[in-house]
Amino acid sequence: MKPLMKRFFLCLVLLMAAPACMALAPYVRGAKLPAAELSAQVAAVEQKLQAAGFTVIGRHSPKGLPGSATIVITDAGILDAIGKVGGSAISAAALRVGVQADGTVSYMNPEYWHRAFVRKKYGQVEAAVKAAQARLAQALGEGAPFGGNVEADDLASYRYMFGMERFDSNSELVQHASFDEALASVRANLAKGTAHTARVYEVVMPERKVAVFGVAMNDTESGEGWWVNKIEGSAHVAALPYEIFIVDNTVYALYARFRIALAWPELGMGQFMGIFNAPHAIHDTMSKVATKP
Repeated sequence: MKPLMKRFFLCLVLLMAAPACMALAPYVRGAKLPAAELSAQVAAVEQKLQAAGFTVIGRHSPKGLPGSATIVITDAGILDAIGKVGGSAISAAALRVGVQADGTVSYMNPEYWHRAFVRKKYGQVEAAVKAAQARLAQALGEGAPFGGNVEADDLASYRYMFGMERFDSNSELVQHASFDEALASVRANLAKGTAHTARVYEVVMPERKVAVFGVAMNDTESGEGWWVNKIEGSAHVAALPYEIFIVDNTVYALYARFRIALAWPELGMGQFMGIFNAPHAIHDTMSKVATKP
């Protein structure tokens, strides 16, 4: 084959492969709300979500982030698909919608997060995720995606850079005697505010021995408000709250050098160095929540 012909076929192959290299952003802008009190705006968004078939399971006003709130929802189709996958896929059970006092609405891009959390088994939940994504867009509006870009094919094994954690790196916290003991321990610790935490939501599938909780980290010195403000990330409020999850008798929390990077993939290394202590603080907090009282 002549060199010119070889170059032609190479270009053709690259063009055909290009659609597979799709970049995804972690968040999508919704339609902006009219001026009102934040509580009224949250109520209006909840009404839209419920009308679209979603179930509201939690509300979160992060300490240290005034004027920001998160609504946590579930979708029956996604829950059914995740239940069939089982295991660590439970971490992806909840969807989050951010609302800010200026009327800005944003929501997690379900495809982005489920590709990262369900990983190699994403294909088993894809239809449900795409259906929920379409209903979110219809209910809240589909504006510009934002928050950075990650190639879709890279999300199953995502890490911010070489040497940093992936989904299952350093995520195990505590092993218990049974699933029931693990579940009771997390519930009890969140109920009494261990390590300045509080429960935002929970999804439990006892038949699969999996559960996930949203954890508000309210410590003024090491909680979510501290590190989110340091990276100027309140626009990403739909990343919160942080999750802790149970598979069989073991409690897990995604390590922060993965979880924060996934939620803020466009941050520079200098910004991450500004919250150098956050991963250890989060791990310490979640370990206390996971431990038998």
